[in-house]
Amino acid sequence: MEILANTVIHFPPRLSKSRLLKSNSVCCLRLEGHDNMELPLSSNGGSTTKNDNIWRLFREAQQNKLSVSSELLLRIDSMVLTGMIDIKEASELRRLVKDYRIEVADLFTQSLHKEDMELLAELRYLFHKRKKNGYHIIHICTEMEPVVSVGSLASYVTGLSRALQRKGNLVEVILPKYASLDIGDVQGLRETEMEFYSYFNGQLHANRVWTGVVYGIGVTFIQPLHYSSFFSRERIYGYSDDFERFTYFSRASLDYMVKSAKKPDVLHIHNWHTAIVGPLFWDVFVNQGLEATRILLTCQDFDSQCLQQPDKLALCGLDPSRLNRPDRLQDNTKTQLVNILKGGVVYSNKVVIMSSIHSKGTIVHSLSHGLEPTLAIHKDKLVVSPCGIDDSIWDPSKDKFLPENYIADNMKGKAVCKAALQKHLALSKHASTVVCIKHLWKFAIFFGLVRSFPMKKDSSMWCIFSDVSDVDLENLKAAIWVASRRNIQFVFMGASKTPKINRELQLFEEELKDENTRFINKYDEALSHLILAGSDIILCQSFHDAVLQVPLKAVRYGAAPVAITFNDKVFRNILEHDPGKTKFAHYMSTAFANLSLSQALDEIKNKPSHWNMKIMDAMSKDFSWDAECYDIHISAYASIKNL
Repeated sequence: MEILANTVIHFPPRLSKSRLLKSNSVCCLRLEGHDNMELPLSSNGGSTTKNDNIWRLFREAQQNKLSVSSELLLRIDSMVLTGMIDIKEASELRRLVKDYRIEVADLFTQSLHKEDMELLAELRYLFHKRKKNGYHIIHICTEMEPVVSVGSLASYVTGLSRALQRKGNLVEVILPKYASLDIGDVQGLRETEMEFYSYFNGQLHANRVWTGVVYGIGVTFIQPLHYSSFFSRERIYGYSDDFERFTYFSRASLDYMVKSAKKPDVLHIHNWHTAIVGPLFWDVFVNQGLEATRILLTCQDFDSQCLQQPDKLALCGLDPSRLNRPDRLQDNTKTQLVNILKGGVVYSNKVVIMSSIHSKGTIVHSLSHGLEPTLAIHKDKLVVSPCGIDDSIWDPSKDKFLPENYIADNMKGKAVCKAALQKHLALSKHASTVVCIKHLWKFAIFFGLVRSFPMKKDSSMWCIFSDVSDVDLENLKAAIWVASRRNIQFVFMGASKTPKINRELQLFEEELKDENTRFINKYDEALSHLILAGSDIILCQSFHDAVLQVPLKAVRYGAAPVAITFNDKVFRNILEHDPGKTKFAHYMSTAFANLSLSQALDEIKNKPSHWNMKIMDAMSKDFSWDAECYDIHISAYASIKNL
């Protein structure tokens, strides 16, 4: 039995540029339609409803077109696996679907039910050799929202992929077929007819392939047969054999790509869990039809790197003796071990580090957790990108949970939302503040505040933390006692992941017995949107918040994000004065980083016009996935394709 473990190159891409093939530059093709379409808003409820319906129908139509294209691509994969078409024809048909997605979707919407042979005949008839536009990107990853979501990776993969496809690129995602998948949002999920084999631990093992479409993105799920227990567990991470599990998946993903004749422009890998794809690609797969493909690694952070015994690299067909070197996978500190994330950095053509507030220099020198020597050597291929926000969900101009929508130029709806929030919570309109604590994410608690002053414009604020267990509960109690004396209203919503904290909060509720305090022990999605819309200040632990995205949501809904501790001093997550920061970091550092809670309250009271201008300016900024995050990634893709 032939094992594909001997086709290697002797140096990673940074060490041997001569091995890299230069390809023609490519340009992006925008989807037809009006992706940036803005509908006029009116205070008239009927007009707003009509506009909302038009917007919804438009977005649904665009989404359906993306779904049809993704389904066609998966059908082409099936044709390759069953031997119906060869590799060359598959590449041509994929390019046809990608380059003319809207046109193809219009033609094939009613044809997806047909058998493969009939569908193939129609594709062949439509085929025209045309100029390549956009990029073909394949993510090999372990999370994707909403199918499987643990941390910030899930929203990042989905948000970025949707932004890329909206602007004319072709994106696919390969995931393990976890037993715990949430398949409710997977359209057309089906098992393909053919199995494929992948190498692991000296043998070839069979895998099943499932395909579906998520938000218009084609998704392939790989299901091991012999190692079926790898992904049939309750949790996604946290097992002693995580290295074996995700190394198997990484190798299987590459074997599947070769088997199905996929030839993407960029193979996008994530964190240590699929970082092994880097050395596997260059040492095993590059000469199997993937000579024009390049590798991009994204790191959400460097906290988790995966250190292993060198001989474990042989499980997936790598040569430990070649890779256990200081300039490759050998760990910088524990030299008897190999560092999987380090290998991903060394063997990738570009590395994107996700951070909303830190510059590249700060990350390399202060937040690299032992990888500083490696990152310093490879600093030219490092770029920093902020996260984005899903403005199809978090947008006050069309938020379905709000009693009245609003925009920066017309904030009347925000006042309506504030009154609705106070009414919903049975709080006095003349009270000083409302604070809410609730689940915004799995095991996350946040609390918000609504404050009113004896002046023309009421003001409000709320506060979000990852979990009460992550802060000093005694400080929280002290803050509530102090705030209550200033006529601040508190509302706790949700429950901590720590039973002890829940008990203490219950005892504190009984002790407080304050008419301005509410405890709600369940999460309410609609109320979370109403709190954002009805508040003027968002208190948060950090401006770097890749999971909850509190600062992004705050500015989007016209609230000022303020990072504080409970003693009312600024919680400094040090937004450095560094020219290497992202646009988002620069804006936050100049607009809000030096703003304490007391200063914010004083400014609302004493300088309302200046405050309003600041809030309107914040709302006008675009921090969606389609903005800075997209620009940084498309630039990274372009740079490595030109190597």
